[in-house]
Amino acid sequence: MAACLLSGCNITDVDDGRPESAREFPEADRPVSSLGASQFASERARDDRREAVTVMDLANIRKGMTVADIGAGEGYYTTRLAERVGDNGRVLAQDIDREVLQRLGSRVERERLDNVSIKLGQEDDPGLPEASFDRIFLVHMYHEVTEPYAFLWRLRPALNPGGQVIVVDVDRPTDSHGIPPKLLFCEFESVGFKLAAFIRRPELAGYYARFEAAGPRPDPADIEPCKQDLVAAGKADASADGAGDRPDRIIET
Repeated sequence: MAACLLSGCNITDVDDGRPESAREFPEADRPVSSLGASQFASERARDDRREAVTVMDLANIRKGMTVADIGAGEGYYTTRLAERVGDNGRVLAQDIDREVLQRLGSRVERERLDNVSIKLGQEDDPGLPEASFDRIFLVHMYHEVTEPYAFLWRLRPALNPGGQVIVVDVDRPTDSHGIPPKLLFCEFESVGFKLAAFIRRPELAGYYARFEAAGPRPDPADIEPCKQDLVAAGKADASADGAGDRPDRIIET
């Protein structure tokens, strides 16, 4: 320490809680919800309102597709996606909670879902293989991502050509287990995605958004973080600005 003081060097290794692998990316300018329950609601209640069927139909999930279910939890979407894509399709269920994945693994074995694989992810990296997925599902989990720019930047290469990211979430503050749509759009655009569709549906207890890769992926140092207060005030250059004027891309019911 004395040598450092004499030489005038900078002490930068302050523990701010961020993973080392995320520090080249901007920090999120918003609170992040603590990890919630691994199950959003009872599966029966979700099926009664046709949640999974609605989302899979909107996402055009078909036989033979390869789909990643990020934040898979207890497997509500994993199991239904496995049935929809069929024997020639594949589903990768990912979560950052080892205990949850152990329970999901037992369920996959019990239900003999031979087209499902399970993977442990990290808070700033879903750890997906490149050019592997037709769809990537982020259902009621994106608001819990602590490093959104690193996470999305590393997720993007996993899409096949023409692949899409599907987000289902709730329009409420990020510290209340949701994310306002304008902030969601802005964060995705910051790492090189474009909004392809947006719809509010009662079956989802929230909204559905679909994103596609657009243009080159920016260097981490060039990513412009979204300012929560500016986005909320409609002053940020987010893709949500003027969204109501683009009925071909934005659908609200």
